[in-house]
Amino acid sequence: MDIVCLDMEGVLVPEIWIAFSEATGIPELRRTTRDEPDYDKLMKWRLGILKEHGLGLKEIQETIAGIDPLPGAKQFLDALRERTQVLILSDTFTQFAMPLMKKLGYPTLLCNTLVVADNGEITDYKMRCTNSKLTTVKALQSIGYDTIASGDSFNDLAMIQAGKAGFLFRTTDQIRKDYPDIPAFEEFDDLLKAILDVLS
Repeated sequence: MDIVCLDMEGVLVPEIWIAFSEATGIPELRRTTRDEPDYDKLMKWRLGILKEHGLGLKEIQETIAGIDPLPGAKQFLDALRERTQVLILSDTFTQFAMPLMKKLGYPTLLCNTLVVADNGEITDYKMRCTNSKLTTVKALQSIGYDTIASGDSFNDLAMIQAGKAGFLFRTTDQIRKDYPDIPAFEEFDDLLKAILDVLS
């Protein structure tokens, strides 16, 4: 049995924090897991910036409401789901992701959750589990699944390397250079073909 595990931001939808950075004019919020491998460090830094500017969940959700999946993402996902089971494994948060999941036809998503005060301030976050993407892939393998994974960032590399096959998608030049052994694609059609070749 095969199961495909996909990252969400940068692969299926635009980076939420980059969109919010552009909406607010705060350039520091453009930093993502493509730039900072330590997710805990990145999130604490983000929460500090939000607090400094008096921004909370409401403002971020207003930005998310205007975000659409990347062109071709839903068609890619639909084609893939006709052939195999697909899980979205993301370090995003349920409070961010659900409007985007609706636009993608409600694929199964495993992600984290935010701790939000009554006034809407994001005070903390709860990770679903440690090293959530790799931990999930290993758990799937322990119950008889062969995993095929794709992502674009540092936090996707472990799940990509741990499975039967793995692919980079629209990644950075640096990651592509540092991991030349991982096939890298820029177009959904090419990624779909590569995954279907593994499945066949």
